[in-house]
Amino acid sequence: MGKTIAASEFQAKCLRIINEMGEDGEPVTITNRGRPVAVLAPVRPEGEDRSIIGAIKGSVLAYDDPFLPALDSADWNAAQ
Repeated sequence: MGKTIAASEFQAKCLRIINEMGEDGEPVTITNRGRPVAVLAPVRPEGEDRSIIGAIKGSVLAYDDPFLPALDSADWNAAQ
């Protein structure tokens, strides 16, 4: 998810924050009066591909009964 920091604190600790970001790879959201105004993110080295495995992890928040069909049978006929 990343870190959030006020612009004034970012200004005072810029180099330390950039070094930490380089180590942990977490983006930093910079706020001004509590509103996000910028996101600072580490650069990926060229040729480093992101794996699609785990890319949508956590995107399904709830599914009550995984053994039930996703749609009613009447919805299948509507698509024809």
